[in-house]
Amino acid sequence: MPGLSFPSFLRRWGCAGLLLAFLSPLRAQEGKAAPTPAPAAPPPAPDKVLLGIDVLERDQFRLFQGKRIGLVTNQTGVDGEGRKTRVVLKNAPGVKLVRLYAPEHGIDGTILAGQYVRSRDDSVTGLPVYSLYDDTRKPTASMLKGIDMLVYDMQDIGARSYTFISTMVKCMEACGENGVEFVVLDRPNPLGGRRVEGPPVETRWMSFVGQMPVPYVHGLTVGEAARMANDLGWTGAKCRRLTVVPMVGWRREMVWQDTGLKWVQTSPNIPYAATPAYYIATGIVGSLSGINIGVGTPTPFQIVYAPNFPAEGVAAKINGLHAWGMTAEVVHNPRIGWPGFVLHLNPKTDGNLCLLAVYLLREASRSSDLFEKSPSMALNLFYKVYGSAAIRDQIEDQHLAAGTIASAWQPSVNRFREARAPYLMYP
Repeated sequence: MPGLSFPSFLRRWGCAGLLLAFLSPLRAQEGKAAPTPAPAAPPPAPDKVLLGIDVLERDQFRLFQGKRIGLVTNQTGVDGEGRKTRVVLKNAPGVKLVRLYAPEHGIDGTILAGQYVRSRDDSVTGLPVYSLYDDTRKPTASMLKGIDMLVYDMQDIGARSYTFISTMVKCMEACGENGVEFVVLDRPNPLGGRRVEGPPVETRWMSFVGQMPVPYVHGLTVGEAARMANDLGWTGAKCRRLTVVPMVGWRREMVWQDTGLKWVQTSPNIPYAATPAYYIATGIVGSLSGINIGVGTPTPFQIVYAPNFPAEGVAAKINGLHAWGMTAEVVHNPRIGWPGFVLHLNPKTDGNLCLLAVYLLREASRSSDLFEKSPSMALNLFYKVYGSAAIRDQIEDQHLAAGTIASAWQPSVNRFREARAPYLMYP
């Protein structure tokens, strides 16, 4: 492999690097009629992590006393007991919650991806809900008028392309422009705080699906991301007053299943605590035409189907890695009529999920020209999600291995790890 000996490749990329060593395929598992749901979560930790909202409650909402509060939230904004943050704050003594703001998918998380969210009154609290996924993605001056403090409490999934964290960045920019204090109630990164991998985003492809110049998997909590974005100028206008209410009991090695907390579906296609790992592995590929990754099924992002896809060979190579927490199972779905397989991933797998995504993209492209078949709008979204249009030429170069493509990410990943170190809040 150009530039890397086989042993050094293993040291750099771990077990997932073997994908591109092209081992002799092992016999694929016998095909089955349909995929099974995402693997069950391991038993919860003995003690639940205290979320930012829990710490705020424990401290009797002292930070909010005498303030007029606006809250950026949705159905994931709950405390450790499952109570909605907007209800908790509305009923909290001395707290004046006056306005709500909703991201993509709406305040209840039921609106499909990409569909505009309309401003309305909240059926739960009766408060007005201003949409941040309509004609504007950033609160306007009129939306912030009369607000002393804008509070952010939503669950992120740890991927650059998920728009909730982009909403946070745009809210910080608006607060900086309008002199409003910004507060983040911190929450766990469901992929943990140690997994950092994937391509960077080029400036020309930065957008609402890639608002921050970070690797595709950044390993930050929303509070850490806010501190980093504000200090490094990623928000445009800097928040002069930024407060992060930290969690208690969260550590970087913890994925969601270690927190003792109940998962709340973050959007229609992120139903399980295990889904973010699948989103990383296949979501980059899914915006192209001619490939099915299970969106709209009970197992979103867990299935890969494509015309003429060499499912048995690809599954055999994945299983032949013997990588902990990463297996593939061949499936046959008569309704789709395409060959495919279902992934089984543990969120703590030592495989590189972004490298797996590029490998799957290469194999699917070899069997069906995904780029030629995809309309310009789909290609544009794909480049924004991935962070570069160069990936098309790289994939179409039959002599360029996926591992070589992925190895080019490592310098930017290393620089990011160094840059984020001062902003990490948890061991």
